[in-house]
Amino acid sequence: MELLTNKNVQPLRNKEEEKAVSPWLDAWRSFRKNKLAVIGAVIVVFFILLAVFAPIIAPYGFKEQVLAKRLLPPSSEHWFGTDDFGRDILSRVIFGARISLWVGFLAVFGSIMVGCLLGIIAGYYGKWVDAVISRIFDIMLAFPSILLAIAIVAVLGPSLKNALIAIAIINIPNFGRLIRSRVLSVKQEEYIIAAKAVGLSNKRILFFHVLPNSMAPIIVQGTLAIATAILEAAALGFIGLGATAPEPEWGKMLSDARPFLMQAPWTMIFPGLAIMLTVLGFNLMGDGLRDALDPRMKG
Repeated sequence: MELLTNKNVQPLRNKEEEKAVSPWLDAWRSFRKNKLAVIGAVIVVFFILLAVFAPIIAPYGFKEQVLAKRLLPPSSEHWFGTDDFGRDILSRVIFGARISLWVGFLAVFGSIMVGCLLGIIAGYYGKWVDAVISRIFDIMLAFPSILLAIAIVAVLGPSLKNALIAIAIINIPNFGRLIRSRVLSVKQEEYIIAAKAVGLSNKRILFFHVLPNSMAPIIVQGTLAIATAILEAAALGFIGLGATAPEPEWGKMLSDARPFLMQAPWTMIFPGLAIMLTVLGFNLMGDGLRDALDPRMKG
């Protein structure tokens, strides 16, 4: 009888150990099963590697001009052709990955920092504090995001740095409202009530208990927001309010190539493809993270 009991107990223990898997490990396993999400992650990693190793990978310097070779079509010497100044488009697209990803990551990081701080304060303290911060978010969201970004850059002056600041500002309400709604739910949990009961300070409760348990939706929204930030930076560069010459920002490259669309379409095709693939990669990865981190999406 004892042998039978021990044999029966062992499978039960194995099942309990399987159930005790870390939520993050479980999310990673779920993410790996999503083929589209994995494809998106591969695209993102590819462009990140391009940005990091741009000086090594790029066959030419992004400022290198050879006027005798202007507007050459794609060839074995210049895989993506050349632009109106004889610059190698492949090299400029590779170096442009640095600018676009830099703008995307930094703008979203700034939005998350400020938005989460305001959202946590609004959701945790409530009352008039919540009312004031929420109305500020509502006012900002009342304007189309790209128009608000244009207005901010117009006031600060056209430059890549000011475009980054504008993109960060217009995304603050999205993260603020997201974290606020999450905090309103989390602060009613028993472990938060217990933390208050033992006398922990509000600062400690907010940053060591509330925030860590609200990170999953922020990670998902942040990934999707990077794609939006890259598009917004390209839009500002296209209308002349972002990067300035000779910076190889993809939106600026599209703007500079516009007069040569019929004569040399490759000058617009390859920067446009770079924008499309990068945004697609972040969107696919963001969708996969949402499915992996949201318990409601699991069977």
